[in-house]
Amino acid sequence: MGIKITGIGSYIPSVVEKNKDFNNHNFLNADGSKINHENTLIIEKFKAITGIEERRYAEAHLTSSDMGFFAAEKAIKDAQIDPETLDYIIVAHNYGDVKKGSNFSDIVPSLASRIKHKLRIQNPSCVAYDILFGCPGWVEGMIQAQAYIKAGMAKKCLIIGTEMLSRVVDHHDRDSMIYSDGAGASIVEQDESDQGILSFETATYTYDEAYFLFNGVSYNQKKEQDTKYIKMYGRKIYNFALTNVPKAMKSCLDKTGIPIEEVKKIFIHQANEKMDEAICERFYKLYDLSMPDGVMPMSIHKLGNSSVATVPTIFDLVRSGQLENQEINKGDIIIFASVGAGMNINAIVYRY
Repeated sequence: MGIKITGIGSYIPSVVEKNKDFNNHNFLNADGSKINHENTLIIEKFKAITGIEERRYAEAHLTSSDMGFFAAEKAIKDAQIDPETLDYIIVAHNYGDVKKGSNFSDIVPSLASRIKHKLRIQNPSCVAYDILFGCPGWVEGMIQAQAYIKAGMAKKCLIIGTEMLSRVVDHHDRDSMIYSDGAGASIVEQDESDQGILSFETATYTYDEAYFLFNGVSYNQKKEQDTKYIKMYGRKIYNFALTNVPKAMKSCLDKTGIPIEEVKKIFIHQANEKMDEAICERFYKLYDLSMPDGVMPMSIHKLGNSSVATVPTIFDLVRSGQLENQEINKGDIIIFASVGAGMNINAIVYRY
């Protein structure tokens, strides 16, 4: 008996923001002082570390719930199900709906309720709710969905990760270049095969780590100080991720008894190319092995970091044959893994 993804869909916004588009930004240090480097050098160093060449931003008239709806429609169509048969709609995000030009995060009603409304689902037994779990939100939604199905509380679940970070960034902060917009969605059902979720691992670290990602004021001290933007302690996150994510992945894989040599793909949160590579290399080192070529598909170069949307989006791109030299086949063992605000970590071992 398997609990597996029967449909997948993503929404990649149409507006392309290239690195060169940041040349005219007035980047500042956290204390408001001017950075003593030309923007061309700042951008060059940024690309070398993150791997990001360009990112996608949503069109002005769209919100996060719109993008989540678009991805959900594709997943429902891919799964060939009647949306009225859904038992749960779980939507992972961090900032709700933020309209273009606004600094207000709108989360009432929930994004899940808004998306259910857009899907025109009449069934009141289809329960719709949001989760705030940082970048690992979609993976956590998958873990929750399989728990509902395993407990006999559901047969079909829709899990969505949607985020519009372009509207909550401080344009005077170099880290603003990392973030992007997008949405990914999946349908999870039970079937008679041996495919699907084999094990999972999830954890929240708060003792010292709770505020590694936080909301803070603009580095431009002339701007309104009541308005908050997404901020992070990048070095602390990097060190935290390198220590804890490989351990979570190993614990998750060891629960299955499957040797690491059978892992075909690792779909990891597209946060930072260098960090993701280091995480996967560290994971293989825990087994005294080197990371195989091509095991970690990457979309961050062109799509940036869209938070909760990155894992389902990269999975959709590979599954649909849209990433060069990347494919998955029936029976393949894959791992989903993520790290983000909270600080939260999770992983799933999955038989495709």
